[in-house]
Amino acid sequence: MLKGLRALGLRWQALSSPQRHAFLACLLGWTLDALDYFLLVFCIPAISAEFHAGTAAVAEALFLTLAFRPVGAVLFGLLAERFGRRPTLIFNISCYSALELLCAFAPSLHVLLILRALFGIAMGGEWGVGAALAFETLPSEGRGVFSGILQEGYAAGYLLAALAFGLLFGPFSTLHAGGHAVGWRGLFVVGALPGLLTFYIAARVEESPAWLARPRGAALRAERPSIFAGLRQHAGTFLFLVLLMAGFNAFSHGTQDLYPTFLIRNHHADPHQVGVIGILYNVGAICGGVLFGALSERWGRKRTIITAALLALPCIPFYALGHSLPVLALGAFLMQFMVQGAWGVVPAYLSELAPAAVRATFPGFAYQLGNLLTSRNSVLQARLAAPRSSLGPVLAATVLLVAVYLAVVASFGRESRGEALR
Repeated sequence: MLKGLRALGLRWQALSSPQRHAFLACLLGWTLDALDYFLLVFCIPAISAEFHAGTAAVAEALFLTLAFRPVGAVLFGLLAERFGRRPTLIFNISCYSALELLCAFAPSLHVLLILRALFGIAMGGEWGVGAALAFETLPSEGRGVFSGILQEGYAAGYLLAALAFGLLFGPFSTLHAGGHAVGWRGLFVVGALPGLLTFYIAARVEESPAWLARPRGAALRAERPSIFAGLRQHAGTFLFLVLLMAGFNAFSHGTQDLYPTFLIRNHHADPHQVGVIGILYNVGAICGGVLFGALSERWGRKRTIITAALLALPCIPFYALGHSLPVLALGAFLMQFMVQGAWGVVPAYLSELAPAAVRATFPGFAYQLGNLLTSRNSVLQARLAAPRSSLGPVLAATVLLVAVYLAVVASFGRESRGEALR
């Protein structure tokens, strides 16, 4: 971890001011996108109680968010190829912030599900556009370090959601508006604040140099293939990335999305305890992403992914089968250290494997199609656990199957460390 922080400090000092602002904007965009997603994860029991629905029914909102993310990857990716990374990122953040605010006023579970599907479109666009802006602006040296930091914006968003839930859910539950407790709805109002980030991007962030260097007009249309031409030309790479990202998304969402519900329902944790444990395991996630991202500069992308995935296996008994909250907190810390350690390599790896002409669309679309393949993961986990009313064994089996799958698929990929992004 210290090695990763030292490497980051040296790399950060070497960046120019435009490079720093571009990276920071993309990091914050992904962090706040994740905050808006994970606020729902913590509120599943409360939403279930208000709308008199089961856990699996509310988990459909998670499924719809994930299932619609590929639409956003293509839509916002194409906008970024046509109009630039910077204005598209501003538009994207504005969209997901507005939709998060609307969720706070959903009158029924049905309306909430529709809004979360639309939120999924906006969420699906942020990663690909942000990664393209960041890695087309940053130097190739130390890309693995910045990849680890950028991806852990996701864990940082989860941490902020845990902090907001632990600190605000209780007070919000005592406030009343229109005869009803504010509760989880107040958290969604807080989740709309990321829209303020657009002012920073508009004022301080410059367009990607790689995008600015492209030809314009007819020459651009002649020389730049469409996303579909890019998919046909690089079909093998695209298929590999989709299968890889299916494993990655099952690895993260399969260990994260129902964990607060597991702590509340199976171990009777209160909101404060859930918030504290959520903060702890997301600190582990950030540490893992930084460390393994830095290690990928030495070990290579493939070896780092495989190592982190397999190291998750010894964590299973503490993470899913522990009998006390301290043991579960330790297990969750270790599990997310490994899960997000593997994920820390993803932004650099996908950007390095993507064709230059469709870099804002190709990796994001592969990422979100992989997401689509495993989008019903939380619903299936909830249904499998329902007969025994225990999520622990289901979470344990998920890690066992997915970690091995991810390591096997990653072994078939090619190494890409240090490739130039022209």
